[in-house]
Amino acid sequence: MRNILILLLISTAAWAGDPQFPVSEIPAQLLKNADVVQRREELTIRLIDLKDMRVTHRCAITILNENGDKYSGFGAWYDKFREVKEIRGTLYDASGKQLRKLKNSDIKDESAVSDNNLMDDSRMKSHNFYHKVYPYTVEYEVEYRYRRTAGMDTWVPQGQSNYAVEHSRLSVTVPENYDLRYRSYRYQGEPVKTTEKGDKTFVWEVKDIAALPEEPLAVPWRNRSVMVYLSPSEFAFDSYTGKMSTWDDYGKFQLALNAGRDVLPEKTKVAVHALTDGLKDPKEKVKALYQYMQQHTRYISIQLGIGGWQPFDATYVATKGYGDCKALSNYMYSLLKEAGIRSHYTLVKAGKGETDLIEDFTVDQFNHIILCVPMAKDTTWLECTSQDAPTGYLGDFTSNRTVLVIDETGGKLVRTPTYTMDQNLLIRRLTATINATGDLSGKAETRYTGMQQDWYHSFIHNVSPEKQMEILKGKLNLASYDINKFNYKEYADGLPVPAVEEVLDITVPSYASVSGKRLFIVPNVLNKSSAKLSAEGERQSDLQLKTADKDTDTVELTIPEGYKPEAVFPELVHESKFGKYVAKVKIEGTKVTYVRIYERKAGVFPAKDFALLEEFYNKVYKADRSRIILVKAE
Repeated sequence: MRNILILLLISTAAWAGDPQFPVSEIPAQLLKNADVVQRREELTIRLIDLKDMRVTHRCAITILNENGDKYSGFGAWYDKFREVKEIRGTLYDASGKQLRKLKNSDIKDESAVSDNNLMDDSRMKSHNFYHKVYPYTVEYEVEYRYRRTAGMDTWVPQGQSNYAVEHSRLSVTVPENYDLRYRSYRYQGEPVKTTEKGDKTFVWEVKDIAALPEEPLAVPWRNRSVMVYLSPSEFAFDSYTGKMSTWDDYGKFQLALNAGRDVLPEKTKVAVHALTDGLKDPKEKVKALYQYMQQHTRYISIQLGIGGWQPFDATYVATKGYGDCKALSNYMYSLLKEAGIRSHYTLVKAGKGETDLIEDFTVDQFNHIILCVPMAKDTTWLECTSQDAPTGYLGDFTSNRTVLVIDETGGKLVRTPTYTMDQNLLIRRLTATINATGDLSGKAETRYTGMQQDWYHSFIHNVSPEKQMEILKGKLNLASYDINKFNYKEYADGLPVPAVEEVLDITVPSYASVSGKRLFIVPNVLNKSSAKLSAEGERQSDLQLKTADKDTDTVELTIPEGYKPEAVFPELVHESKFGKYVAKVKIEGTKVTYVRIYERKAGVFPAKDFALLEEFYNKVYKADRSRIILVKAE
C-alpha cells in the first residue's frame, strides 16, 4: 500500500510539472495574422433560481507580440448584485513552464466609477502579470455569483481581429422546466443538450478558428465570427421580476420600474402651466418644456443598486436639478404629462455609428434613454441629457436605429429618424487671393447641416474660444496656415435639421508653388479627401457605410496679373454604387473658379465590392490633389 502511495505522489508531481500550453503545440494556421491565440476557454453558467446564478470563466491566452498585451490581464467588476467569489491566475513561458502564480495580494480592488458618473457602487478587481518576453501565456479563472438574472453573458470565443482560437466552450445549465433563450451567429449546428437530476445543460464548442484581419468599414462582429446571445425567459432584479420572451414583455418590466416616478412638486407643476397654458400648438408646448428642462437641469450619471435600470423619480430631479439619462427622460416625460402631452420613455443603443440592433431576438442591447413624443402628423424625439440640442434633433448619437418605445401597455420596436444625404450637407465658398510668391489669403464661408454640423455644434458649446482657436489651427488639411479670425452661428428653428455657419479668415503661406515663370496651384484648398484604401489579401467582411452626406465646394481664386493657363485638368467625374464625385475648373483672366461636388451613399455591400470602393475612394483622393499650371506671359 505504501508503494502505491509513493507512485501516486510521483505521478501527481510529474503531472504538476508538465508544460502547460507550450507555444510549439499551436497549429501553424492559427499563427497567421494573430497577435494572440486563445488556447482554452470555458464559460460555465448555472442558473439555480431567478436570484442565484453562478458563472465561471476560465481562459488561457498566448500573447505572441506586444500588440497582444491588451489581452494579458483581466478585470472583473462587481456590485451588490454581482459578487466575485474566486480568482486564480498563472503565467507560463513559451515552453509552457510555470513562471508565477497569482496571489490574492496582487489583485487590485478599486472603485469602478467612471468619469461620467457622480456616484456608482460598482468596483473592479483586476490584475496583470506585465510580462514582456514573447511569446508567453496567461491563464485566469474567475468565479462569480449573480443575485439577479436580468442579463446573461454573451459568448464571444473570438474577441477581436488578429485573435485566433484553439478551443472555446460554453456550458449553460438551467432547471429542467426553465426556458433558456439563445440565438447563435455563425455557429454550425445546434448546442448539445443533456438532462440530469432536474437540470438541463446546453453546450456550444468551437475549435481552430483562424485570426481575422483588421478590416475597415466592417459589418458588426456577429456577422463575422461566432457569437451566442443568451437571454432569460423569466428573471429577477432586486424586488422586481419580469419576462423577456418578447419586446412587449421587456417593456412591461420597464413600466413596472418606472411606475409612480412621474410625480412633480407643486412648484414645478405651476411652472409647466405658466409656460404652456397660453400655447395652442402641441409642438410649441413640447419646445417650451424641453428648453425649460435644459435650462433647469444638467446631466450627471448616478448608478446605485438598481439605478442602472430604474430612473430616479421626477421630484428628485426637480429638487436637485440633475439626473442621468433615465432620470432626465422620466422628468421630461412628467413635464409633458402635466401639460397633457403623451410621450414614451425609449431605450436605445447609443453611440456614433451604433446603428445595429438584433430585432428578432429579445435581449438587452441598450445603453441609453431618450424620449419619444408622438404628434398628430409626425414624431418628436428628445435627447434629454443635452443642455443645448435643438428640439427634436437626435444627431449621430441616436439617429437611424431601432429603439424600444415603452408605451402604456409594454414595449414596441420603432426606428428613430434617418437623416438623408440632402440633409447632411457641407456647402462652402472660399474666396481668396494668391500673390506672386504663392501666399494665399481669403475667407471661407461654410454651412454645415444635419450630421455634418454635429461636431461643430459640440465644438461651439463645449470648447472655450481660446481652445477653439487652438483646435482650428490643427484641423485644416494644410501644411501651414494662420486663422486670423473665425465666427460661428447656429440655426435650428423652422428647419428640418439644424445648421451651423462658419466663417474663417485664413492665410496660407506658400500655398501655391512658384518655379521660374510657372505657378502650380491645387484649387481644392480646404476639402481634400483623406480616405484612401488598400486591401491586403482577400476581403472577408461585408462593407458597411453608415452615413450618407454631400459636400459642395466652390473656390474662387484671384491670381497675379500676367499668368495664363499652361496645363488644366479636364472635368473629373467618378461615379459608382458608393457615390458620385465631380470636379471642374475654369480660368478667366485672373480668376480661377473650382467647383467640387462629392456625394457619399450609405448601405451594406458585399465583400467582393471592396475593390470597387477602393478604386472609387482612391480616385477621389487623387482627384482632390489635381493641380493646374499657370505660366507667366512674356
